[in-house]
Amino acid sequence: MTGGTEWVVDAFDCDPDRLRDPVRLRALCDGIVRALSLTVIGEPQLHVFPGPGGITALYLLAESHLACHTFPETGLVSFNLYCCRPRAAVEWVSLLGDALGARRVEVTTVPRGVAT
Repeated sequence: MTGGTEWVVDAFDCDPDRLRDPVRLRALCDGIVRALSLTVIGEPQLHVFPGPGGITALYLLAESHLACHTFPETGLVSFNLYCCRPRAAVEWVSLLGDALGARRVEVTTVPRGVAT
C-alpha cells in the first residue's frame, strides 16, 4: 500500500493569452478532475493576478488536491496533482498542448508513501 501518486507537471512555451484566461483554465482543471473521476470538495479557488499576471487555481479533492500556477510572462504553467488512491495518468502532453498551446511538457510521477 502506498500513499498514492503525485504528478508534478511543467508545460513550456504556452500561449500567454490562454494562461491569463480564467474560463479556459477552469475548464482545463474541471476536465482533469472529470477524466480521473475525482471528487471536488467545496468551490475551486481561482486567483487572477492583475494586469499581465497569471492565475493560481486550487481544487480541494476528497482524494487530495490539484494546484495550478500560470506565468504568462514566461509561457509556463505548473500543475501539482496528488491522488491518495491509484489512478490512471492524465495524457498531460496532448491535454496541455491542445488547451494551452504548450510546445514542451515535462511530467514527473512520484509514488508517495514508498520507503526507499
